[in-house]
Amino acid sequence: MNWILLDYGKVLSLAQPAADAEAMAHAAGADPTAFGQAYWQHRLAFDAGSLTPADYWSLVAGRPVTGAELDRLIALDVASWAHPDEEAVALLGELLAAGRDVALLSNAPARVADGLDELPWIAAIPRRFYSARMGLVKPDRKIYEKVARELDADPAGVVFVDDRPENVAGAEAAGMTGIHYTGADALRAALRL
Repeated sequence: MNWILLDYGKVLSLAQPAADAEAMAHAAGADPTAFGQAYWQHRLAFDAGSLTPADYWSLVAGRPVTGAELDRLIALDVASWAHPDEEAVALLGELLAAGRDVALLSNAPARVADGLDELPWIAAIPRRFYSARMGLVKPDRKIYEKVARELDADPAGVVFVDDRPENVAGAEAAGMTGIHYTGADALRAALRL
């Protein structure tokens, strides 16, 4: 294999904490349950770059959101995804220290991607791909094919790691080897480290 292509959420980061999701709902003055449903209902379109931040957060809040309130929601959203999985980050460090070719592929809106790029454990990954910047989302096989071209890699030489089986299946449909992420120890074993 030439490249190890890692997902971000629930692989290198922990799942979004419920308390962080509730803080976003409270910041928007919205019912947490309705806010959470709208957050995920419209997220894939936001991840694809089909919605502006103002459009997305207005849909989620159920009313227009602009200015400082919009900036606060974006900052809270980035922070909610900035909790590292320490074991996975340690494994990432081992891979990078060993000189392995590692890249990142994440479904993420552009402003979230900007925030993630500032995290030290993400900034260490030399090649990072985010759905909103590409205009494609996982599990569409086209996103994996585009990443392989950008890496100048044969898809057969790429191992893609994701916590979502449908995303792994999308990578496999594009000719990559897929690994369903269940934890750092299992990934270490699968990569034979």
